[in-house]
Amino acid sequence: MAVHALYICKSCFVSPTQKEYMGERGGSYLFKQVLNLADKWSLNHQFVIKEVDCLSACKRPCAIALAAPKKMSLMFGDLPPLESADAIIKLCEQYYKSTDGVVPRQQRPEILQKGILARIPAPEENS
Repeated sequence: MAVHALYICKSCFVSPTQKEYMGERGGSYLFKQVLNLADKWSLNHQFVIKEVDCLSACKRPCAIALAAPKKMSLMFGDLPPLESADAIIKLCEQYYKSTDGVVPRQQRPEILQKGILARIPAPEENS
């Protein structure tokens, strides 16, 4: 059963100045590219990959977020939808292996070394 989640904003523009690519929003295009890679991915059953209406990062498209129980949630923006799918899959692998959700900047794929929008701590468990 999947406990890790990758969210991809389907409403994101291709860039701050370009809404669509080949008649499709940048976020929807990116979502389809990630799904294509995930079909043959060894962690396919460990992740839920969901397209969401909006991640409210409109000035920083394309946006994605990673979440899992007991791990920090991560949100990224400024991702070029035509070039980011492979790097996102690699980041998901790093996130999966991390015990706390932290993936150091220098270890992330180059395209994801910048553009982090949020690191949200996991809720604390009641003692």
